[in-house]
Amino acid sequence: QVQLVESGGGLVQPGGSLRLSCAASGRVFSGYTIAWFRQAPGKEREFVGARRWTGGDTFYADSVKGRFTIPRDNAGNTVYLQMNRLNAEDTAVYYCALHNGRLIVSRLRSEESYDYWGQGTQVTVSS
Repeated sequence: QVQLVESGGGLVQPGGSLRLSCAASGRVFSGYTIAWFRQAPGKEREFVGARRWTGGDTFYADSVKGRFTIPRDNAGNTVYLQMNRLNAEDTAVYYCALHNGRLIVSRLRSEESYDYWGQGTQVTVSS
C-alpha cells in the first residue's frame, strides 16, 4: 500500500503563489508516475500536471502551462506543485495521485491510470 499526504493549501490573492506538497510513503516503487488533479465546485476533477520519476519529464494541462511546475525532493518521495500567477479559476481542491510505474503519455491525464490518491487540499484564490 501507498499513502499520499498533501499539504500547503490555503487562501492566496490573485497573482500570488502557493506550493503544495505530496509526501508518498509505503510501497513506492522506483520509476513511479505522480500527478496532480483538481476539482472546482460544481465541476469534474481535471488533470493539472504529472511527473514521471524516471527521466524526470513533466506534462501540464494547457490551463496551467507556464504558471505551474512539479519539482521534486531528490532526498525522498516528496513532490510539489508550485503554482504561480494564480487566478480565481485555479480555486479548487487539489489532489495528488500516484501510479506505481511509468505511465505512457497517452494515459497520464486519465484518473483511472492512478492507483493511489491523497485526501485533497483546498486552494482558494480570492482578494
